Amino acid sequence: MALHHLTDEQVRTWTRGQKDEWWFKNVFRGDMAQLTLRSGMTGFILGGILAATSLYIGAKTGISVGVGLTSVILAFAMFRLLHQMGWADDYTILENNCTQSIATAAGYVVTPLISSLVAYMLVVDRIIPWWQMMIWMVLIAVTGVLVAFPMKRRFINEDQLPFPEGRACGVVLDSLYTGEGGEGLYKAALLAKVAGLSAFYQAIVSDGWMKLIQFKLLRMDQWAGMKEPWVLHDRLDEYYYAIAVKAELWIPKIMGVDFRVLGLRLTLDAAMLGVGGLMGIAVATSCLLGAFVNFAVLAPIMINAGDIIQRVGPNGSLVPISRVEIVNQWSMWWGVAMMVAGSVTSLLAKPDIFTSAFKSIAGRKKKEANGTDLLAHIEVPLWISYIGVPVFGVLSAWTGHLFFGVPMLMALVSLPLIFVLTVICTNSMALTSWTPTGALSKITQFTMGAIDRSNPASNLVPAGMTAEISSNAANLLSDIKPGYMLGGKPRHQAIGHVIGIFAGVLACVPLFYLLFVPKNAEGVRSTSTIISDQFAMPAAVQWKGVADIIANGLHSLPASALITMGIAAVAAVVIEVLRMVTRGKFPLSSVSIGLGVVLPPESTFCMWVGAMIFFVMAKVYKTPGTAGWRRWVDGCEPICAGLISGAALMGIGNAIVNVLI
Repeated sequence: MALHHLTDEQVRTWTRGQKDEWWFKNVFRGDMAQLTLRSGMTGFILGGILAATSLYIGAKTGISVGVGLTSVILAFAMFRLLHQMGWADDYTILENNCTQSIATAAGYVVTPLISSLVAYMLVVDRIIPWWQMMIWMVLIAVTGVLVAFPMKRRFINEDQLPFPEGRACGVVLDSLYTGEGGEGLYKAALLAKVAGLSAFYQAIVSDGWMKLIQFKLLRMDQWAGMKEPWVLHDRLDEYYYAIAVKAELWIPKIMGVDFRVLGLRLTLDAAMLGVGGLMGIAVATSCLLGAFVNFAVLAPIMINAGDIIQRVGPNGSLVPISRVEIVNQWSMWWGVAMMVAGSVTSLLAKPDIFTSAFKSIAGRKKKEANGTDLLAHIEVPLWISYIGVPVFGVLSAWTGHLFFGVPMLMALVSLPLIFVLTVICTNSMALTSWTPTGALSKITQFTMGAIDRSNPASNLVPAGMTAEISSNAANLLSDIKPGYMLGGKPRHQAIGHVIGIFAGVLACVPLFYLLFVPKNAEGVRSTSTIISDQFAMPAAVQWKGVADIIANGLHSLPASALITMGIAAVAAVVIEVLRMVTRGKFPLSSVSIGLGVVLPPESTFCMWVGAMIFFVMAKVYKTPGTAGWRRWVDGCEPICAGLISGAALMGIGNAIVNVLI
């Protein structure tokens, strides 16, 4: 059915009381099941699983992959099939929306594990205890929920702001439950088939799964005499190099530097194909350009110039030059400069994000004619936020002091920035589906760093706190938008969001230790394993880079790094101005170019291939309704979600298998 909405004239002229009355009479579905035991449990389980995939992809790319629509499709298909078999009542549209709220919150909460917390651990060379991680993440995420709800009525009920990402989710939910032709089951089947193929491929390139199957199940080490399990190399160039060594064939080099040292490998990574399909050809091409300029042009020059060298490790042995060393010793600086300058420029180029946000908050409150609140029984009471925000804010500051050594005064000073950043982030999300937390967090980081340069925690932890609270609040409001469109109860969505926070934290903190800081032979965990060829942690590299600049000053960097930083910053400003002048038609993104610098080049190439596949298919299948269009254009997100979830879950499983056997 067509979703009800107000006209532009009604949005401009009606009071909030009139809008609430219209919504209550025409949209609200008070008698429909929403937050039920089964929707809560389904959201909790799906949220934990999908949050794990979000952590896996975020560690590889620095990009937070949305899990909301994936959870919607999976929950719809699961309960529709159970209903058809007579095992359960069909899932209501509001139960599914509540499940989506829980799963989405679980996906958002993992962000500190790929950014600020990881940067802190790298800078201070200390692994944070798991229980401190959990407490910290829950506190700041719940604070974000409490900050969001006083703004909900203004941004959603009264101003009726679009929240494009949330609206898209509401439209998908409506089409699943009211559309014809089994569209929901088709997309779910497409996702399941692709996930199965992706999981199968990931299994045959994983040493743990192959060892389990070939040695533990088939006993091939006994009857076939195998010493090592057969594993398909996902790095396809391994086969060429194996032949080249034996036959003394040509080894690719740039200025005498081996391709493998530069990280220029040919890899088939199913998850990265899916990420590329979701990010689009423009962003993927920008990432590839950054990788090419850095690893194929600048890195060989700097290695030959002696600005990138073999270091002496902790045990006195030489650390060979590798992609990680190239990034840490030199490339990180111009990549971070480009990302920061580009994100700040793009933020400043949108003054309406600031002006409309604060006009909205500062605008005169319109009072209902009868002085009563029609929605009081379903909205989250404002007193909960008015009491909860100061309490949880002070608790967050205190835990920052207790766990991470942030001076209490510094932690408290950063708290007022939460409101400012949340208003900006929320308004940006409402208008563009973009939360500029990366750029805004640097405001806190540089501000705190200017006060105290000696303690890295003084800028990293408060910046992480303000960024995550504002991001959680903005994302929650985007998540509430489809519930408002479909007539759901805001209280149920708020409770669902808190359930999702616990689902994400309980699933991903143990997984963080398993994937990134496993115990060595002596049973000791080390920060040296956090960044690897498999997990580049680009978001954490950016946070750490800013913290290092604050602590050591620019004078500590090589002259070549300073020069490239200046050039990169100017180039980023020029690119963003060109994007603004051409109204987004300029094909490059400075932030994405900078991201390509810190990502493994093999991953950026794989993402570009994935983006190109869907770009070409969209050109080939232009006609809506055809089989090709249905599969490759309308089915882009289910295919990409299948590629990501199948590969990520099998990759996580491989890590668990390796620990067990």
